[in-house]
Amino acid sequence: MNSLLPTSIVGSLPKPSWLAEPETLWSPWKLEGDALVEGKQDALRIAVQEQRRRGIDIISDGEQTRQHFVTTFIEHLSGVDFEQRETVRIRNRYDASVPTVVGAVSREQSVFVEDAKFLRQQTDQPIKWALPGPMTMIDTLYDRHYKSREKLAWEFATILNEEAKELEAAGVDIIQFDEPSFNVFFDEVQDWGVATLERAAEGLRAETVVHICYGYGIKANTDWKATLGAEWRQYEQTFPLLQRSIIDTVSLESQHSHVPMDLIELIRGKKVMLGAIDVASETIETPAEVADTLRNALRFVDADKLIPSTNCGMAPLPRDVALGKLSALSAGADIVREEIAAAQR
Repeated sequence: MNSLLPTSIVGSLPKPSWLAEPETLWSPWKLEGDALVEGKQDALRIAVQEQRRRGIDIISDGEQTRQHFVTTFIEHLSGVDFEQRETVRIRNRYDASVPTVVGAVSREQSVFVEDAKFLRQQTDQPIKWALPGPMTMIDTLYDRHYKSREKLAWEFATILNEEAKELEAAGVDIIQFDEPSFNVFFDEVQDWGVATLERAAEGLRAETVVHICYGYGIKANTDWKATLGAEWRQYEQTFPLLQRSIIDTVSLESQHSHVPMDLIELIRGKKVMLGAIDVASETIETPAEVADTLRNALRFVDADKLIPSTNCGMAPLPRDVALGKLSALSAGADIVREEIAAAQR
């Protein structure tokens, strides 16, 4: 593994066509029963092999065993009814049919631990596992029981902390909490969003990451981005809060975005997982383009704290495109590593 500028993906990779419908979020599984269990493990094994083959340093599962980064976790919890569905506005952006909270939420058993153990068996490189953050979980549900976003977020934070500790015990080195909602609900982030995130990460020895992006490369998200103007300054409201938090690493979107690079200065001292791969385009970046993004970031973050990554998950992309982007990420990081090494000689 490269100790300088270690590369990582943020979330999902496309699933094989024999497992789920390609380029589709929430795609139903094509297998059932034992065949589905085996198929998920085969897909996870392939995802690991491809990451390693293409030079990725911090290995993840590519979310091969779950349909969606939020709902797959929620469907394993008590107190949520997936038959009672309501249409809600997700992150003030698009409507979706979601399950309903009908009683006290609880986690009867671990959700991802067996999958994480399987991932641990596939590689001796550091492994990272992603969980949905509390605020993003409550934004993907209809709440008929607590009738308070904050109360439900605290409940989820406790449940996430239980899961995270078991993932750590299973050998996970880095635990990532996905909080795209932090780019939308700024008052709540300040009032209780960061506090519930810290509760989810409480007591962990594993490194922690909060991932805040502008969403998958789907039409609802790209349409929203088109309304944000010449500069996207949403991070300006959350980064100072996160700089003071217990979270080790902040993951952000950069490549082909309108995020001013100097906003990274607001999280000085934290590790920065910088999105140097655009997941909203099927054009594969050149290594030179990736290197240029990383060089720009190094004006505001020390090299030993920079982790080159993708902007977001790549589930909606064609597999060959996603894998090509992994190769570009690794090659671009190599260019900058060599430049840093040459400057130190």
